[in-house]
Amino acid sequence: MRARAGAIIVTLAMTLGLSGCASTGLRSLQTNSEGPDEFLVMPVKPLTAPKDYDVLPAPTPGGTNLVDQNPIADAVVALGGRASALEANGVPASDGALVAQAGRYGVPPDTRVALAEADAEFRRRQSRMTRFRLFRVDRYEQAYRREVMDPFEANDRFRRAGIATPSAPPQN
Repeated sequence: MRARAGAIIVTLAMTLGLSGCASTGLRSLQTNSEGPDEFLVMPVKPLTAPKDYDVLPAPTPGGTNLVDQNPIADAVVALGGRASALEANGVPASDGALVAQAGRYGVPPDTRVALAEADAEFRRRQSRMTRFRLFRVDRYEQAYRREVMDPFEANDRFRRAGIATPSAPPQN
């Protein structure tokens, strides 16, 4: 009788202990509620009184207001740039040059599809090795473990090659 009670206690303790391992972590991006999405609501800038009520800006029906958020322009200004350098749609005018430079050797039209297929094949090969797991594992981390880049090693490699890394922490 005592052995049976001990086995029950051990089984319950193991069950309780393993139930704490069921966290899906930050990689579960699905919502757990039917309520509104608070990330869709963008707060406006604080209202300010004009310096001169006789000289007010012209209304812009269907356009933007002075209190509307413009995160791209705000980031450009915060980094020392000029918001006036942005095009009307809020995209930096220099992005066209960046896209042209990146695609100077040609861009396959099906890049996204090819990458998605290659990634699906990679994940399929990775999951073939381990079908059965006693405990829940992070499949994302498991699949891409060999793809992770060590930022400190990469920084040291760039510095050894003579490439300036001004935003990296100083070497010891």
